[in-house]
Amino acid sequence: MKQQVYRQIVDLIRQASQLAQTIGIRNLLQPGLVKEMIIADLLGHELIDSKRDADAHAISDPSEKYEYLSCIEGGSGQLDRMFKEPPEKRAQSLTRITRNTKIYLAVFEKENQINCKVIYELEPSDVLTEANRQLDQSRNAISHISFSETWAREHGRVVYQSSSSHN
Repeated sequence: MKQQVYRQIVDLIRQASQLAQTIGIRNLLQPGLVKEMIIADLLGHELIDSKRDADAHAISDPSEKYEYLSCIEGGSGQLDRMFKEPPEKRAQSLTRITRNTKIYLAVFEKENQINCKVIYELEPSDVLTEANRQLDQSRNAISHISFSETWAREHGRVVYQSSSSHN
């Protein structure tokens, strides 16, 4: 029974991968890409599928870029591999924040992680301040910077909430 289900899942992923390739997405299984597709769809943004750029942009203005952070309920969204030092690498890392018009933290349901519960819109200036604070306190040259839902609730605003959500 399980083997049949695995086979069906793989077949569906192959179909989804073929569909993605028709719009230029070569690696549908790239980490984070499916959740970024969900967030872009909910917010009406155009997905950027390159790992070297922001996650999305405004449909009418490609220069208006957005970064997406995501987590499951109780977790935190992260910016991975941010440099504390040397200064030039730190500045380059922080452009992952400053290049964006807005940053979003999407919280997905714990029990069904394909369903988005809530999305917070954050100002890059607030995220930058918190990122610098965390980097200054880090003992490592390279760190993961985390943003919890509690932090996002205090510094951002809700721009999407699932109708089944109780927050």
